[in-house]
Amino acid sequence: MQPPSPWITRFAHLLPTAGQVLDVACGGGRHGRYFLDRGHGVTAMDKDTSKLVPQGGLEIIRHDLEDGSPWPLEGRRFAAVVVVNYLHRPLFANLIAAVAPGGLLLYDTFAKGNEAYGRPSNPDFLLQPGELRDRVGKELDIIDYFHGRLDDPGPAIKQQICARRI
Repeated sequence: MQPPSPWITRFAHLLPTAGQVLDVACGGGRHGRYFLDRGHGVTAMDKDTSKLVPQGGLEIIRHDLEDGSPWPLEGRRFAAVVVVNYLHRPLFANLIAAVAPGGLLLYDTFAKGNEAYGRPSNPDFLLQPGELRDRVGKELDIIDYFHGRLDDPGPAIKQQICARRI
């Protein structure tokens, strides 16, 4: 299994101790496992949760984030909302609203220019220059932001942000 994103691990120490983490579009759960190992409770959400192994501290929510059904976590707040390699623009308001006071949004996904390196190449799944910063910075305080080429685990154009709700 692939290790957690270096962007996510870089800022994990900023989370409130033992705070609940929301792992959105969690896939096989690599980030959820990382935060469970750090003593956090994790809510893992994806349309396919078959690769997740139930265990103490892990809440699994099977939910299709793109079918237009209501956000299943309305009113819940998390010490961190983690999104890696996933983009569905209609979710931004829900993701930002799910960040508790003092909590973090940790987002790491592909941006325009990635089509030169493979998938994703569809513009619907690629952030425009500055898009992540512009969407998040209106409501959260940006701690760090990156837009550019990364070469590990392979070449890609990414945008990454760490932002806190004050």
